[in-house]
Amino acid sequence: MSEQLLEVKDLKKYFPIKAGVFQRTVGHVKAVDGVSFTVKRGETLGLVGESGCGKSTVGRTIVRLYDKTEGSVLYKGQDIHELPKKELRKLRPKMQLVFQDPFSSLNPRLKVGESIGEALVDHGFCSPSEMREKVLTVLDICGLAPYHYDRYPHEFSGGQRQRIGIARALILKPDFIVLDEPVSALDVSIQAQIINLLTDLQERQELTYLFISHDLSVVEHICTKVAVMYLGSMVEMASRDELFNHPLHPYTKALLSAVPIPDPTLKRERIILQGDIPSPANPPKGCKFHTRCPLATDICREQVPEFRDMGGNHFVACHLV
Repeated sequence: MSEQLLEVKDLKKYFPIKAGVFQRTVGHVKAVDGVSFTVKRGETLGLVGESGCGKSTVGRTIVRLYDKTEGSVLYKGQDIHELPKKELRKLRPKMQLVFQDPFSSLNPRLKVGESIGEALVDHGFCSPSEMREKVLTVLDICGLAPYHYDRYPHEFSGGQRQRIGIARALILKPDFIVLDEPVSALDVSIQAQIINLLTDLQERQELTYLFISHDLSVVEHICTKVAVMYLGSMVEMASRDELFNHPLHPYTKALLSAVPIPDPTLKRERIILQGDIPSPANPPKGCKFHTRCPLATDICREQVPEFRDMGGNHFVACHLV
């Protein structure tokens, strides 16, 4: 049994809505509204859902780029949001984040080698004179050449920039990496290279990933477990094979029906959801999905469904299952 590396319990992150001359808080955007899951060492948990469902906010709150509103994030049993600054700084190298946009996450005034290596010096892992050698090693691991060290971010393609982002995360030898849509901005051929790189690095360095994406075909390829989010809440979670072969929640079935099949002779029956996604500032009562669900009944409009285990660690939040 592999050890449990990360445990997220009833995590909530609300952003205040301010209005008026005095900028009073008049409401909250419930970006993450009671999410719970665990990640074991060496596992890749895929977090999927439509744009705006709160996936990236979960990732950023886990590594404490955002402070939580409620709940807890336990990393090796330590609550990250309760740690004092000194202890949090010691933990930072072990939890890294690869951002979605590989260009805006790099400082345009810094050479790539300095961008990758500055954290090493900052955390006291090496002296400035030793930095170059360590950066060149990690550049090589990520498929970049030594001459890239002295170049600026604007001189690279999107795929190369994403490799730089991965190199910057890897150089601190982390245990856990949040990958926030790391291939969504890339061409398909480059996507395959980055995914193969991530898989190879995971095997070599025993890494654990939280892989945030809306591309289910990529998630099926790289993840061992998949969690589905809708409007800030978790609606289904299971092992990859179980979720793709036996989806239980109507929303998961609709998402999977949109995944293209790489065979022109086969056609998948599409489930087209009606209506728009409700506002996270004013989510519907009961099940949040009932406004778009073709199977919704009266209980769905009144009661919030419990996120329960249907057997074999297949969790779902639906009254109809």
